[in-house]
Amino acid sequence: MSEERPPGTPAERLGPLEQQVMDLLWDHSGHTVREVMDQLPSRPAYTTIATVMGNLERKALVAPTRVGRSVRYLPQRTREEHTAGLMRHALGVSRDRTASILHFVDTMPDEERDLLRAYLAGENSQDSP
Repeated sequence: MSEERPPGTPAERLGPLEQQVMDLLWDHSGHTVREVMDQLPSRPAYTTIATVMGNLERKALVAPTRVGRSVRYLPQRTREEHTAGLMRHALGVSRDRTASILHFVDTMPDEERDLLRAYLAGENSQDSP
């Protein structure tokens, strides 16, 4: 099993195939290697997907669970938690964190900026997207 990633640890970027696999796992709450293979249009080899699952486990994004004779890989973070981790990491490597935050907010669509304003004003709950 993988070691648990402590809170605040930066999320790791995903390669294209890792992203496709994680999208399947997030959308379907887990899969076996064979199920992933059957749903990807590129039809990668079993060993390729098994390697990707091992990489995702090392990155603390999935955990294997034995179900009968199969191993099912379950996401350990939501898509949103992973995205937030990537954003924290990007801000963490910026030489001017304030400028990066302000530039990001300046480039947000009005609806997203309104959502952020409402959140900061305490007008929505943690359960809202």
